[in-house]
Amino acid sequence: MRTQICIIGGGPSGLLLSQLLDLQGIDNVLLEKHTRDYVLGRIRAGVLEHGFAALMREAQCGDRMDREGEIHDGIEFAIDGVRKRVDLKALTGGNSVIVYGQTELTRDLYDAREKSGGNVIHCVEDVQLHDLKGASSVTYRKDGVAHTVECDYIIGADGFHGVSRKSIPADKIKEYERVYPFGWLGVLSETKPVANELIYARHDRGFALCSMRSQVLSRYYIQVSLADSVDDWSDDAFWTELKLRLPHDVANALETGPSIEKSIAPLRSFVAEPMRYGNLFLAGDAAHIVPPTGARGLNSAASDIYYLYHALLDYYKKGDDTGIDKYSERALARVWKGQRFSWWMTNLLHKFPDHIDYDNRLQDTELEYLFSSENALKSLAENYVGLPF
Repeated sequence: MRTQICIIGGGPSGLLLSQLLDLQGIDNVLLEKHTRDYVLGRIRAGVLEHGFAALMREAQCGDRMDREGEIHDGIEFAIDGVRKRVDLKALTGGNSVIVYGQTELTRDLYDAREKSGGNVIHCVEDVQLHDLKGASSVTYRKDGVAHTVECDYIIGADGFHGVSRKSIPADKIKEYERVYPFGWLGVLSETKPVANELIYARHDRGFALCSMRSQVLSRYYIQVSLADSVDDWSDDAFWTELKLRLPHDVANALETGPSIEKSIAPLRSFVAEPMRYGNLFLAGDAAHIVPPTGARGLNSAASDIYYLYHALLDYYKKGDDTGIDKYSERALARVWKGQRFSWWMTNLLHKFPDHIDYDNRLQDTELEYLFSSENALKSLAENYVGLPF
């Protein structure tokens, strides 16, 4: 098989790039190791910055997002039981975020690729990348049969554990990582959200987050030890602990119910540099991971796709390879800003087991300064709604 672009990974990043390229007549093949149902069964974040929402509309996949997504003009902080609102829209001159579940966003992208006859191949095995500095190709097996895809470029959007980043020689890539000493226990429930906007709670017992997927589907998180397992937390234990970390009025209004999904996610910051090697370009979790505190993970991946899409568009439509040559530099500049914001939010709101009294007083002072300075709040809001591409 011959194509212009071979995309590895059928998550939202790979699907979005495939859809955008297809609309411009740029031939591409997408390879995914799992079934469509498996991909759609993964529960992920759903806070979309305004630039990502615009990219979904450009991909002609934004109708349901605009119809069903929740527009949030602000977020709330609950600091030791005291609620403080950050007016994102006012602080950024009119920008907001959209709360729309990643599962639904991925479903919209899948439907669009199916409608246009996109070449999405599921259940591929033994994916290997070849001759990344020359006539590149990707080989894989499906149903026991070997296949080869010859292509101009390969996009590695196959996640942290995928084959793409591992195909770059070890001496040609540098990895930066920080592992945090706690995780997030998340519960999805068919309950009405406790508030109209997200609530980020800092408490002596640990961090908590009140989020949502829709007006009938809520997502809640609490900070837990990495030694904990899901089996350690019954639904009753989770709801009891969550209420202890929230302001009394929020806790009293909280609607509880059986969990329909429960998991513990460890927190990590990770960046691989560069994001290009020869004809291979990394995107999304294949190149970088952030703690979910600042809602930058999916949005950082979308910015990679923005740069890749425009680089490939310039190359195939204008013969201009500037964007291709500068992809890694441009993407990493925004990636590191997302890393900084996620690191800052994580340090601001979590209880660290190794903190001394000095560290705790600095955390208190940082929060006091944040809500005493309009410029500090503007910086938070600018980063939360999304920096310019």
